[in-house]
Amino acid sequence: MKAKKLVAILMSAMLTASVLVGCGSSAGNGEEKDNAGTESKIMIGLATDEGGLNDKSFNQSADTGVKKAQEEFGLDYKPIESSKKEDYEPNLQALVDEGSALTFAVGFQLSKAMENIAKANPDSHFAIIDENVEGVDNVQSITFKEEEGSFLMGVIAGKMTKTNKIGFIGGKDFPTINKFESGFVAGVKAVNPNAVVGLESPDGENPGPNVKYADSFTDTNKGYELAKSLYDSGCDVIYHASGATGTGMFKAAKELKDKGKEVWGIGVDMDQTITLPEYADVILSSMIKKVELATYEASKDAKDGKFEGGHKVLGIKEGGIDIAETTSKNTPQDVVELAQQYKEKISKGEVVVPADRKGAKEFKAE
Repeated sequence: MKAKKLVAILMSAMLTASVLVGCGSSAGNGEEKDNAGTESKIMIGLATDEGGLNDKSFNQSADTGVKKAQEEFGLDYKPIESSKKEDYEPNLQALVDEGSALTFAVGFQLSKAMENIAKANPDSHFAIIDENVEGVDNVQSITFKEEEGSFLMGVIAGKMTKTNKIGFIGGKDFPTINKFESGFVAGVKAVNPNAVVGLESPDGENPGPNVKYADSFTDTNKGYELAKSLYDSGCDVIYHASGATGTGMFKAAKELKDKGKEVWGIGVDMDQTITLPEYADVILSSMIKKVELATYEASKDAKDGKFEGGHKVLGIKEGGIDIAETTSKNTPQDVVELAQQYKEKISKGEVVVPADRKGAKEFKAE
């Protein structure tokens, strides 16, 4: 009896051991686990330019995309706002130090900071919006064909102006913002060559007199002053590519509209009829730049272990550029349809939109 009892005890011990070994091997499937045995979250970091997260435009769009990925995939997310250019490198490094698996730099102004931090942290992943950081393998550079969407805004402005005077307000006079300006000029020229006077560069290098740069993406007062000046000079439609500075343009348009003057503004990056509802009655359209799509997809790739460096370019054909769905609120249907026709032509390569002032000056209307 004692021998049989001893055998039973030994068999029980062996079975228990085999179960424990089996449990141990099931956890070793290559997925990281936390102390509770659940899958570890990865962290996504994001550093803005000085526009901040609530600029109703570019940075807000980038933030929206990561938040969507955070909600869908259970990611951790840490955004940091920059108030000046000296913040860029410290903010990016701080996110790396906190364990960010993918760190976004939002805006071309962060390009040098991104290059430096990415080189200093070769085992980390980075993505930058609106600039191509070349020669750094752990950086995904995401740029857009802003000139294509701006062309469509030019089509709308060219058909809607009654004074044949149209203005443009940019944040900073840099190549990225020049793409907005140049595409817009070409779009106006395509449908109303008379209205391009004052908007087009006189020499292919310098901006025309109806093109103003605020040297800021945050100064709403400067946006207001520049817009007032353009409206007072006879412009009845202004397109901005200036981040939060453009809010000042809409304010100026709203004041004039309330006094009975028919003037319009055109928004950028996000549908500003939605992000700035108080100015909805003076907004003809917005050029949609799907930064949120880019940040969402890069975040998803990081979560799936599929993130890759390199350069991605998104235009109309790639689904990265579009017209605001609310355009028909204040823009006649025939004008919306004309813009859509040009959108199709651009997607098919039948219209090639210029991306600089020289190209806009040489652009030939159909």
